[in-house]
Amino acid sequence: MSTLKQLKPTESELEILQILWDKEEATVREVHEELSKTKESGYTTTLKLMQIMFEKGIVTRDDSSKTHRYKANVSRDSTQKQLVGKMVDALFGGSTSQLVMQALGNSATSKEELDEIQKLLDNLKNQ
Repeated sequence: MSTLKQLKPTESELEILQILWDKEEATVREVHEELSKTKESGYTTTLKLMQIMFEKGIVTRDDSSKTHRYKANVSRDSTQKQLVGKMVDALFGGSTSQLVMQALGNSATSKEELDEIQKLLDNLKNQ
């Protein structure tokens, strides 16, 4: 899985991964139907993207039946950590506090989210 950590999914690949993470596995048609809810995209484009993702090792494919079923081969958590790490380094000079301040300052944060963030901060302080 160490080579998978080096992969940087494109924005379109991330959209497909989100669907596969939510559904656990899906056919190209199922992924295409989900994508079509939020953006214009042709079926063949979705098919080609998923074939490329398979070749890269980002997804696995069960081709034991006529309809191939795809699964994410990278976890949501490890992908988020990898992309956030790159973003912190590239945009915030490695400063996680700058990232957090920017994120909290740019959108309305609910009381529940702030409570969750406070719990995380408390746990980090106690480690």
